[in-house]
Amino acid sequence: MKVSHRPLSLALAGSLLAVSGLAHAEEPAQVRFSVPAWPGVTVKTTLASTLLETLGYAPQQAELGSTITYQALNQNELDAFLAAWLPAQQGMYDTSFEGDDVKLVDLGNNVDGARLGFAVPTYVYEAGLTSAEDLDKAEFADRLNRTIYSIEVGSGMSDTLNGAVDDDTYGLGDWTLSETSTPGMLSAVNSAIDREEWIVFAGWTPHWMNIEYDVRYLDDTQDMWGPDGGRSDVRTLVTGAFAESNPNATRLLDQLEFTAEQQSAMIRGFSYEERDPEVVALEWLREHPARVEAFLDGVTTRDGEPAWPVVQQALEIPDA
Repeated sequence: MKVSHRPLSLALAGSLLAVSGLAHAEEPAQVRFSVPAWPGVTVKTTLASTLLETLGYAPQQAELGSTITYQALNQNELDAFLAAWLPAQQGMYDTSFEGDDVKLVDLGNNVDGARLGFAVPTYVYEAGLTSAEDLDKAEFADRLNRTIYSIEVGSGMSDTLNGAVDDDTYGLGDWTLSETSTPGMLSAVNSAIDREEWIVFAGWTPHWMNIEYDVRYLDDTQDMWGPDGGRSDVRTLVTGAFAESNPNATRLLDQLEFTAEQQSAMIRGFSYEERDPEVVALEWLREHPARVEAFLDGVTTRDGEPAWPVVQQALEIPDA
């Protein structure tokens, strides 16, 4: 999905590339990424960095929270961000695209199938709890101890849940939020599943929880988690200055797109199996040659050579 917030269109970028065969070589080498401490964006940014480095760029990564990231992007202190999760970051995103002096370019969604929502073990779902509308029914609420497990206070998910309690959405006004951290929440989920106990928690995909745990998401009939029952976009943002100066690198970033299942598998390799993100990224590239070739369509090295043959040989990627 592409959106209209584009101070520089890719059509214009393409015209800049066509001006001279030296256009790519003149692009600045540095690409500064923001990488919040989230496993999905860590591996995805490492994958993008691996491709860019192979093409002659010098990617850099800074571990920053989302609030600081938007500020730094708007001040041109960063170049790219692969984790603009909407609607969780809607306020910061909308502020960045208000007014006449917009500094950012939205390259669109890079994850197909992302969502947020209430999640329960499949045995709970099959026992009849399939919709958030039913959470506060006594037969279910009592078995759940009227408690929802969630991640860090101050996160977008925490804000959504606290708002639901304040507004008595789905009858949650008298429920308790157990807000710890992602590892803390998942530890509680793992323990409950091991004992086949009832639990409801704030889940999302992509994440390895959807591979390791047999869980289902409850219908969100009131769109508490966002439009379309919690469906989310994970947008790629770059600065307008970067897009104008780096049309070739921008084209590559624009063409990066994964399914939620693919990114969940990456997250599992990095966060659950505790493998280095570089190893996980390279493994994914070698296992998905057709996707890599699509990422590199129309992209060149900084010296102007077609990107796919160079990347394929350098990273030992099999034929698509």
